[in-house]
Amino acid sequence: MLQYRDVNVPSLPGPEWVKIKTLNGGICGSDMNAVFLNDSLALTTMVSFPLTLGHENVGLIAELGEDVNGFTTGERVVVEPLLPCVTRNIQPVCEFCQRGEYGLCQNFAEGDIAAGMSIGHCTDTGGSWSPYFVAHQSQLFRLSESISDENALMLDAFCTTLHPVLRNFPDDSDKVLIIGAGVVGLCTVIALRLSGSQVHVTVVAKYPFQGQMAEQYGADEIVLIGESDPYTTVAGNNDGKLYQPAMGKRVLVGGADIVFECVGNAGSIDDSLRLARSGGKVVLVGLASIPKGVDWTPIWMNELTIKGSFWCSTEYVDQKPVRTYQIALDWMSEGKLDLTNMVTHRFRLEDFKQALSITSNRGKNQVIKSVFVFD
Repeated sequence: MLQYRDVNVPSLPGPEWVKIKTLNGGICGSDMNAVFLNDSLALTTMVSFPLTLGHENVGLIAELGEDVNGFTTGERVVVEPLLPCVTRNIQPVCEFCQRGEYGLCQNFAEGDIAAGMSIGHCTDTGGSWSPYFVAHQSQLFRLSESISDENALMLDAFCTTLHPVLRNFPDDSDKVLIIGAGVVGLCTVIALRLSGSQVHVTVVAKYPFQGQMAEQYGADEIVLIGESDPYTTVAGNNDGKLYQPAMGKRVLVGGADIVFECVGNAGSIDDSLRLARSGGKVVLVGLASIPKGVDWTPIWMNELTIKGSFWCSTEYVDQKPVRTYQIALDWMSEGKLDLTNMVTHRFRLEDFKQALSITSNRGKNQVIKSVFVFD
């Protein structure tokens, strides 16, 4: 049950932890899924209750553990939310953490702190939908003065798309289809362009304001649901052929080389599989849980590659490992990445009912990103 109430400020779990005074706490699609009970029950194994929601964050260091190095109180930081082995005092770290694949950590339910894949899902850390939460020093990224609070707040959403883009980087001769033009879909367009891709990008958008933003960020073509037909458009772009079966959706022969599915519902997943070419790839960026009515026939008939993507990790730039957050922060510091205008709605925490109501009606209210703002 979701409640707005006073809770104790979380204490530092260990000497390498810090307390963060929240400046901004973002409302993520995964938070909305949790509030409206749209998640798979499998995730409850990696969560501890009671919890304070909120993993998107910007804040000030309010307290330092005695073994924290390189940071001082009052510094403005963003916290990478994941809680892998090092935050749990597990040694040696698991095989995935050794490689910097923190999203694949094998110990999210083990160690010195309670179960939870991230802040906002762990009872010991709290979350950014509150004035204070705690974080391990390994999660901290210092913010330069040139990066605004709202730009920094968007870092987490952007990195969840930069990660799958870099891991599934298209050739410039490919045709890319992005299904969905919310925060995730829009950030996927930006991640492609900032990473240097010249690939042709088609975006399927539900609302006109989303389509307009996708064009501003570098999409070549917008398919607006209700006004255009994704199947006809994708077929035309790829010399494809459409066939009508006895019942149901049309069958496309010849589709996009890579489809980034950025919604996570049954209809969009079904379309993603149908709109990929034979031998193509579908990358599941949206938070799919238990989709019903998805026809799996295209997977085997077209020998598709289906790739999942979870949060962010360590990427490789010029064959050197770099945290996803660091890549994006460097772009922000250099003025290449400014996502401030994606923050369209701001709320006080006590107005959470209004915040959730408005955010859940994105089309009517033209919501891209909603955020709780603290003093």
